[in-house]
Amino acid sequence: MSLEGDLIDIASSAGVDHYGVADLTTVQSAIRDQGGDVTAAYPYAISLGINLIHPLVDNLKGDSDTASILYQHYVYDVVNTRIDTILSHMAGRIQNEGYIAFPVPASKRTDDERIASFFSHKLAAHCAGLGWIGKSCLLITPDAGPRVRWGSILTNAPLSSAGTPMDERCGTCRECVDACPVQAFSGEPFRSDEPREVRFDASLCDLYFKSLRNQGKEAICGLCVYSCPYGKKASNSLKKL
Repeated sequence: MSLEGDLIDIASSAGVDHYGVADLTTVQSAIRDQGGDVTAAYPYAISLGINLIHPLVDNLKGDSDTASILYQHYVYDVVNTRIDTILSHMAGRIQNEGYIAFPVPASKRTDDERIASFFSHKLAAHCAGLGWIGKSCLLITPDAGPRVRWGSILTNAPLSSAGTPMDERCGTCRECVDACPVQAFSGEPFRSDEPREVRFDASLCDLYFKSLRNQGKEAICGLCVYSCPYGKKASNSLKKL
């Protein structure tokens, strides 16, 4: 089996719901601005995503401590660990083939000033054709909305199946903007040549999470994830009790 075939098999066997290859050569400027020359040197990224369990997201609307604790456990602790394990496996397979692989953790802040990691999973998934970046600055997929956790591997392996970025489909919808308890989103659509700050003030979210911790609560919100109509449609499509 080819390297690409092996990688797809690893992802499929591990329960990955979204898999794609991003050609990063057209977005090197944005990548360099966020992570420097080290990350901008890679021509490709493998993007993979795992769908969230819908009741864990839907229960956030009740603002209960139990819902927040369960969301923290399954969505962050469990799913992020799953993704990081898969990334490690795939990176090892790429390296064994003689190429460089740089796994990017599913959730690890490396820049406290900008409140960001050194590489954008959302940008990789968008370039891989897996969805579009919505007004919430989340990656929106057609079949699960923003109810997905993402991971990426930067590589110089000659992957031939790079996707095509998907056009934005939010239209005039402002559900995520209006749902935010701290009005962190401006409502402006994503434009690749504009900084994140045009659309999203991450410091407002950060301060909100700190206030929750000071109250002895889980630092969980997720209302931008819950409110998206694409995610709600996916949840409503499940067989009900």
